[in-house]
Amino acid sequence: MLGQLKTGEKGRIKNITGTDKFVRRRLLDLGISEGSEVCIKCYMPFGGPVMVESCGQCVAIRKKEALRIEVERV
Repeated sequence: MLGQLKTGEKGRIKNITGTDKFVRRRLLDLGISEGSEVCIKCYMPFGGPVMVESCGQCVAIRKKEALRIEVERV
């Protein structure tokens, strides 16, 4: 799961269908889809969002949504 990677680790997205449809649409609009490579930039304190870099841009995703995105480590 994306939310289980450590800061600085990279992964390739395998499945995003477990996320909310609005989050999935947002990710697709930003070019983040199955097969995209992502890197965890940081975790915000107190269970806040996860900063993810993909395609040269940083995106914040709620931790509960990040835990629903399946990835494989690269």
